[in-house]
This record gives sequence, structure tokens and C-alpha cells, in this order.
Amino acid sequence: MRIKDTLNLGKTKFKMRGNLPVKEVEREKVWEDNQLYQQRQKLNEGKPSFVLHDGPPYANGDIHMGHAMNKITKDMIVRFKSMNGYRAPYVPGWDTHGLPIEQQLKKKGYNRKKMSTNEFRKLCHDYALKQVDRQRDEFKRLGVSADWDNPYLTLMPEYEAAEVRVFGKMADRGLIYKGLKPVIWSWSSESALAEAEVEYHDVTSPSAFFAEKVIDGNGVLDNDTYMVVWTTTPWTIPGSEGITVEPDFDYSIIQHDDDPKKYVIGTDLLDQDAEMFGWKNVRTLQTVKGKDLDNIKAQHPFDSSRQLVVMNGDFVTNDAGTGLVHTAPGFGEDDYNIGMQYGLDVFAPVDSKGYLTKEAGPDFEGVFYEDANQIALDKLKEQGQLIHYMPYKHSYPFDWRTKKPVIYRATPQWFASVDKIRKEILDAIDTVGFNPSWGQKRLYNMIRDRGDWVISRQRVWGVPLPIFYGEDGEPIITDETIEHIADLFSQYGSDIWFERDAKDLLPEDFTSKHSPNGKFTKETDIMDVWFDSGTSHQGVLAERPNLTYPSDLVVEGSDQYRGWFNSSLITSVAYADIAPYKHVLSQGFTLDKKGHKMSKSLGNTIAPSDVIKQMGADIVRLWVTSVDTSADVRVSMGNFKVVSDSYKKIRNTIRYMLANTSDFDPESDAIKYEDMNSVDQYMLIRLNQLIQNVKDDYDQYDFMSINKELLSFITSDLSAFYLDFAKDILYIDPKNGHRRRSMQTVLYTILVALTKLMTPIIPHTTEEIWSFLDEPEEFVQLAEMPEVKHFNGEDTVRSQWDQFMKLRKNVLKAMELARDDKVIGKPSEAKLTLYVDDATKEMFNDLNVDIGQILMVSQLDVKSIDDVDDQANRFDDNLAIKVEHANGETCVRCRLIKQDVGSDPDYPEFCGRCAKIVREEFPETATEGFEEK
Repeated sequence: MRIKDTLNLGKTKFKMRGNLPVKEVEREKVWEDNQLYQQRQKLNEGKPSFVLHDGPPYANGDIHMGHAMNKITKDMIVRFKSMNGYRAPYVPGWDTHGLPIEQQLKKKGYNRKKMSTNEFRKLCHDYALKQVDRQRDEFKRLGVSADWDNPYLTLMPEYEAAEVRVFGKMADRGLIYKGLKPVIWSWSSESALAEAEVEYHDVTSPSAFFAEKVIDGNGVLDNDTYMVVWTTTPWTIPGSEGITVEPDFDYSIIQHDDDPKKYVIGTDLLDQDAEMFGWKNVRTLQTVKGKDLDNIKAQHPFDSSRQLVVMNGDFVTNDAGTGLVHTAPGFGEDDYNIGMQYGLDVFAPVDSKGYLTKEAGPDFEGVFYEDANQIALDKLKEQGQLIHYMPYKHSYPFDWRTKKPVIYRATPQWFASVDKIRKEILDAIDTVGFNPSWGQKRLYNMIRDRGDWVISRQRVWGVPLPIFYGEDGEPIITDETIEHIADLFSQYGSDIWFERDAKDLLPEDFTSKHSPNGKFTKETDIMDVWFDSGTSHQGVLAERPNLTYPSDLVVEGSDQYRGWFNSSLITSVAYADIAPYKHVLSQGFTLDKKGHKMSKSLGNTIAPSDVIKQMGADIVRLWVTSVDTSADVRVSMGNFKVVSDSYKKIRNTIRYMLANTSDFDPESDAIKYEDMNSVDQYMLIRLNQLIQNVKDDYDQYDFMSINKELLSFITSDLSAFYLDFAKDILYIDPKNGHRRRSMQTVLYTILVALTKLMTPIIPHTTEEIWSFLDEPEEFVQLAEMPEVKHFNGEDTVRSQWDQFMKLRKNVLKAMELARDDKVIGKPSEAKLTLYVDDATKEMFNDLNVDIGQILMVSQLDVKSIDDVDDQANRFDDNLAIKVEHANGETCVRCRLIKQDVGSDPDYPEFCGRCAKIVREEFPETATEGFEEK
């Protein structure tokens, strides 16, 4: 061996290549070929179960960054649980029915009205399956480990059968009914919508203040009095049935200017309204309570044959308007409820496409509802009843698919009663844990305040409502019919409903008093898709033997408080009197860098696939841990660049550690903890603190803290401290020297633990790391999470080193000052004098390490604080530090400045320490001279 080959004994070249976009795909194929998911499930048989139930994404289009954030979060949780003592199966699902798929086929040129129902449903079915395959590939490319061969789809026959049984159980409990009441109606989709299917945007509506003449004052008002009514939907005036006032509000009966008419207006709003109307000389003739106005009659402004009833209701406010609200029970939920109390008709003269019908009157027939606003205003003005008009900006619901505004329209629909089991649902919420904690209140309030659930939809792509009708029009829903339909659906799928006549869908020899002639018809509406996905607790959790009902956890976006969290809770309580989940973890939305919602139409989206192609899936996964997913998250390519830099720090640190343990055999070379020096012991203690903290964070789903803990340990504890001075031991000490093997033992132990801890986050990278480690498991995903270990006297060691690390911070400051003053360049050029108190000297002795080596200086003196000189920097009463340039020559091997360089004539450019090591390691080099250096 030549002398130059002895310069760095421990330094070895090591190749851990990046190129994640290519390498990850190769690794994923290896995982699939080796069936790693199935192997992990096999390993976990018999362990306590942890079931994360997948809320199904909609099967349409490529996945977006919100999908990625959600699926990666779920994967990290399941991976951790699987490696930490739990049987944690993960069954992914898809929501495969509904209007958006119908719309996609319409865009492709298919006209469902020119096709048979089942022809169109077959197209929907095939389209949905293609979308499932497309999204499944994208989720797998994110590194998500799941039972991809056996997902659940809401179009599966067994799933549809379970859904029908849930419906039947709810019907049996008296929770299903048909009613004529206002629902959110999408004229652009020609279907009722659930609250979860709307989004809100600011709109400007025509706000009208108009007068309605009293025709029966009930002894309180004269018949020449006018009620000043307010509305932001003048087009609904043809459907008006009443006027609502707040019973406890004061109402003033006034006159103004020379107008002989009397007007009723809310007292609290009188001054601002009078100014807005331009009324002068307002005189209050009388003040009455709203309850005094109850059951007074007024004239309908457009139809002289109809009377309006004044009603007392608690939804009237005094922050805007007049305190008197135009009320049309066919066009609003509050209006409907108060109208039912007063026995009013439910009148909604508008068709499914948003056009007013002939019942609205000749001026309105065939007019689109938005255009009818102006007609109503013009009629009021012609009749002298329009007091004031102004634009009114407010939030209004839109169909989240078509992006068109919706209306409230009374139509015959099927409902699931929430009111009858509201208390049971609210009680069930109290059994559930929430992250963030405010989720509990949010869901509670939504259930407390929501109305009954309209579950019927006027579409064809979905699960049909399993309802028959007798000859007298009476709905027929019995245990017998439900079970028979469920069996048929389980065998043939729900297409059979549309293929067969009613008599062929009923049980053999079925009879009913409602059909004396044995003739039946069937319902043509389908179920709300939220009922589809909301029954997954039965279609999946209760159905599959490897899962549990209720699930341990659900993880979805915060919009699901009014969506899937909500619908599945209602159906589960209705079916089994329990919540379908034990814990809810909700996430915010992904926004663009300016805080705007991502939208393809706005061109501000960042697709996960784009990031993966450039940087790799592990960068996206690491990004998920770098942001607070409980709130809305801004996304930009700049974010991923920052995360990529963090990833490089992790990767480069790991590469260094792997390179310097490449000649280490954990079986034969490891040093016991009690035989290590204290700095090595300290690092193992710090490692176990890290393991404890990270595992606790995983259990709390606190991925940001995991990210911070791991990066802090890697950058501060390792790169900036332990690995910084490690070179003087790993490269310089004898290959099998005790200090070197001790440090390698620590590095290898840290490598194994870090690799396991990071596997839920960056599994592609950790599998690459694992391939270089000498561990029994072929894949790190088949290993277990590291256990927290404790050592005798560890509190003392930790306390001493925590004290040293504080002193080290001051040393680094002093070295920086010396560097600024050009005294030294690198720390290895320094001679360091520490002026310390007796306690610090004792601490140095107890540490029993080479303090100068750890501080990476060539020379170190430790003196009493009493002997401090003027050249030292004082840091406190017990510490002063002087930095000088070291005296001597630089050893070409250890790169330290030593005064004994050349003391061994065989190695004239080595210090005494290096010469001794090389002589003992390679005695044959002693006579070579140094000409080959």
C-alpha cells in the first residue's frame, strides 16, 4: 500500500443515486411484484386492528393536489400503524354515480333522451371504471400502499345491495317519507341537490321594498294601511302566500309627507329606511308588537283573488330590510316551515328548467326566473306599490358542478328525516374524537341546524330508490320488498331495476291492499349520491371481514362536514345507532400561491403529476408534512423547490452516514452502550428522544412536528454537530479502533431508526437506503418501528451534554468573530482557550472526551475564569473565550495544525498521532518515504 492511500482510512466512495422520477417507478414495480401490501397484512395477522376508512373520491378526471394531500396523509397514517403493532388494512374506494358522469357523456355527444336508460347507464358504468383505473394509477404513483386489486366502488352490486338495506331499515324506522317542500333545485342540472352539492358565491340581487294593502286588520290595523315588505327575489312574488314578522319586534304605524296612506315598518329600521326611501316628515301614529299583527290579512299584489296572511316567525332579523318579509312557502325552507304552521298552500309556479308556469299569471308564463325579476318590479311600479329598489350584494348558492345559481323550489321529493333522530345523531357526535378539535362543534352545529335530507334525484345514473306504488298511488316499502330488491341488486346490480317491469321485480306472489288488481309501478328517481357514499359503513366496513365497523379513523377535507362526514353519520345512526367512525381528521383546501381556489378554468392548478415528473413523488410526500394541512394550504412550485432542498439535506446526510458505515458489520463490530464514550452515548439518548417524539407525533397525526423533529435532528444534531467532528475519527482513527467502531455503531443505529421513522413519509427513498443496510428484512416496509430504549444514567449524560451544547454555542460565536477579524479561516486553524469555572472543568472531566476534537480546533487550553486576559471575549461571569491562530504545521492527513508534525522521520508530514496510526495499521509503509504523496 502506498502512503497516499493511508491519508483517510475510513473515507470510502458511496453511490446513492437520486433521479427520483425514474427510480421511484422502478421501485414501485418491485413492490407490486413482491406484493408488499399483502406481505405486510400477513405479518400483522393477529395484531390489534386499526382501520382507516377511505372516503371515496369522485371517479372523474385526473387527481388534483387536494387528492394528493389527502391520500398521502392516509398512507402515512396506515404505514405507521402497520409498522407499529397494528393490523392496518387500507381499502381505497371511489364514488362512481351521479350527475358529473352524465355531464361528461353529454359533452362527448351522447343524448340520454334518445337512448334507452340502460344503454346510457352502461356508458356511465364504463366511463366510471375508466376513471377509476386512471386515478388508481395516479394514487399508486404517489407511493400509496393499499389493497388496489380489491377497492370498493359504489356501483358494485354488493355495495348497492347494502345501500338498499340501509334505506329499508330507515324506512322501517319511519325515517323515509315523500313530501312537497322546497329543495335546492338546480335548473341547469334539472335535479334536486343536497346542501353538500352547492358552493356559495357573492351575487347582486334586485332588492325590492313594496307595499301590500291590508284587507283585514283584525282590529289592529285600518284597511287603508300598507305593510312595507322586503324581498331579494321579486320573481317569487307570484308564489307569495304571506308576510312574516318577528313577534317580539316593535312595529311602527306611520305616515309621511302628504301621503294619506298608513305604513307598517319595523321600528328599529324606520329611520334608515325612511332616509333610503326619501320619506320626509315621518309621523308615528302607533307602535305595536309583531305578535299583535298575527293573522292580519293583506292583498296579494298581482292576484286580487288571493289573500296574504301575516305570520309570526323567528327567522326575521332587524339588520336589513323592513322587519316584514315576503313569504312564499314553495320557494324557501323558512317560508315553508312557517307556512306549514299556518296551514298555507305550497305554491311553486316554476318548472324544472327555471321557467315560470301559467299558474304564475299571464305576465310571467314562460319567462326565465331571473328575467321575471324585472317584470315583477315593473308591475309593482305600475301599481304604485314599489317604494324603493336597489341592488343588494349577498352570498348565494350555486350548483358546484355546472357553476350556475340554484333556486329553492317545492317539488315532490323523497326525504330522510333528520329531525326524528336528531338527538341520537348529536349524542353520537359526542363519542367521536376530532382533529382539529373545533370539528366537533362544526359537525354538531350542522346536524343541529340542518333540515330533513332530500335523497331523491331526477337522474338515471345511480342507485334507484327501491319503492313501488300501488294502484291507488300509495308507496310500498316493506321488509319483504327491500330484501328481495337487495338480493336482486347483489346478484345482477341495480341495472335490473330499469330492465324489468315492476311485477318482475317484486317477490313472487306479492300482494298489497293498495293494488287489488295486482298492478304495480316503480319509482324512477335515483338516490342522492351522498346517500350512496354515506352508506359505505355497511357496504364496506360491515361487509368485509378484514375491516371493522365503526372505523377507527376517517380523513377528509373540511368540506365533508356537510358532505360525507355528515351523510355517513346520519345513515349510521339511523341504521345501527352508532357513529360510523371513532375519530375524524379534517384537512383544509389546496389553494394557489395567492390564496385563490385552484381551478382549471383559471389556469392556476399544479397537478401532482407535474411535480412528480420533475422532482419525484417523495418530494410531494415530504411537502405534505411541511404544511399545516388542518388549514387551507397554498401551493406553488416554489414550495416544492424549498422541500426539495430539505430532501437533499436528508439525502446527503444519509449518504455520508452510509459511506462511513460501509465497512461496519453490526454483528461483529458493534460496541455496547456502556463501553462507548459519553458523546456517542449522548447521541443514542438523543436518538431515543427523537423516536419517542416522532412516534407520539404520528399517533397525534401531527406531521408538521414530525417534519420539524426529523429535519432538526438531521441538520442540527447530526450534520452540524456529530458528523462535523466525526471525520477526525472516521477518517483518521484506526479502522478497527474502538472510537471509530463506537461511532459507527451510533451511526448505523441512527441509520436504521431514521429509515424506519421516515418510511411512512418517503418510502421510495427509505427502501433505497434499506438496500444498503445489513438488516434481516428485505424491505423496510416489512420492518417494525424502532422501540424507545433507556440506558442507566442517561439523565446525567443528557444533562451534562445539554450543558456542553450551550457552551459550544458560545464557542461558535467566538470563532465567528475571529473569522470576521481574519484571525482564523477554518476552525481547524484555531487555538482555543476556554476560561471556565470549576463546575465546567468538572463537567469536562465527567464527559471524558477530547473536547478539542469535538470543537474541531487544533489546540485547546482550559484555564480558570479567574485567569482570564483582556484578549478573551467574555460571555458571562463563568465563561470567557479566546481564539488565536494555532502554532505549528498542518498535518496532511488529519488537516490539524500540530507542533509535532515530522516528529516521526518515516512520516515527515504527519503529526505524531497520524504517524502512530499509520505505522500500526500499515507497517510496510514506514520505509517507503513520502515521495508518492
